[in-house]
Amino acid sequence: MIEDVLGPDLDVLFCGINPGLMSEATGHHFARPGNRFWPALHLSGFTPRRLTPAEQHLLPGFGLGITNIVARPSATAAELTAEELREGGVRLARLVAEVRPVVLAVLGISAYRTAFARPKAAIGPQDVQVGGAKVWVLPNPSGLNAHWRLEGIADQLRLLRKQVELARGR
Repeated sequence: MIEDVLGPDLDVLFCGINPGLMSEATGHHFARPGNRFWPALHLSGFTPRRLTPAEQHLLPGFGLGITNIVARPSATAAELTAEELREGGVRLARLVAEVRPVVLAVLGISAYRTAFARPKAAIGPQDVQVGGAKVWVLPNPSGLNAHWRLEGIADQLRLLRKQVELARGR
């Protein structure tokens, strides 16, 4: 099982769908070289430089954390069952209530729709809270998600960053 990256006073808790096999092997979130999370995070302005998966421990210093909806690793998120996603949503709500980030940012619209029974949800801010946090749904940064390019993912992250800065009064 891959450990969550958490810290006090998080602005954003990023939530992947589940760890890939490379992440499971390395113990680092978004570890596959084709994953666009780390470059998009930097391009959006959340981090001053592009971090590597091995530097995930630095994220709390930027007010950021990472978890997953489902802890079980798989080659693709398509291997997960709807039941696993719904159970993961319940666990995630408890974690968010405990950690209390300003925003929960779920990276994957289909997984979010299933985990939280929101079949019509779209990318962007949501009109509900999870565990007391605002919710923002982002594109899945996996290289397998051909619908989104790096620039588009970074643009969505940039919108989120600006919203967080407004919420924090920066």
